[in-house]
Amino acid sequence: MTVPKDTHEADRVGMVRAGRILSNVISPPVMFALIGLALGVYERPFWPGLAWGFVFGLMVALVPLLVILYLMRIGRISELHMSNTSERHIPYMTSVITGMLTFVIITVFDGPVLLRCLSILSTITLGALGLINTKWLISIHATAAAATWLIATLIFGWVVGLIFLPFLVLISWVRLYLKRHTPAQVLAGIALGFSTVLLMRMLGCFIP
Repeated sequence: MTVPKDTHEADRVGMVRAGRILSNVISPPVMFALIGLALGVYERPFWPGLAWGFVFGLMVALVPLLVILYLMRIGRISELHMSNTSERHIPYMTSVITGMLTFVIITVFDGPVLLRCLSILSTITLGALGLINTKWLISIHATAAAATWLIATLIFGWVVGLIFLPFLVLISWVRLYLKRHTPAQVLAGIALGFSTVLLMRMLGCFIP
C-alpha cells in the first residue's frame, strides 16, 4: 500500500502542505454545504432560501464532520482523511442517516425541492461509497466534486460549469498528487458522482 505524501507532519511542507490544505478546505462536506446554499437561494427568496440551505448544510455537512472530529479525539480515527477504510464505517453510516433525516425535515416542512433531491443524492452516494470502501478506497473527494459540478452546471448553466470545472480537475489532481488515491479510484469517484446525478435527473431531479 502506498503511503500518502502528507501522512507525516514533517512532510507537510511546500506543495504537500498546500495540497493538504486544499483537500481540507474543498472537502466533500464543504462542497455539499455550498451547493445546498446555492440551490436554496435559487429556488426560494433569498432569506428563506438561505435558511433552508443552512439547515441542509447543518444536517448533511456539519453533523457528520463533528462526528469525525469526535472519533478522532477518542482515537477511533487516526487522521482526518481516513486512509484506513475500516475507519470510515461510522462516518458513512452517520452521513446516510443524516441525509435521510434531512430529506424528511425538508419534505415535512415544504422546503425546496432541489434540496430534497440533494438530500437523496447525498444519501445514495454516501451509502454507495460506504459499501465500496469496505473493499476499495474510492475517492469521496472526486465523487463530491463531480456531483457538485454537474448539479451546478445543470441548474445554473454551462457558463457556471466552465467557471467551476477547474475546481473538479484541481481537487482530483491534488488527491493523486498526495497519493491519497490511485487514478482508478479518482476516476471511479468521478463516475459515481456523474452517474448518480444523471440518474436522478432522469427521475425528475435537478431540473431548473
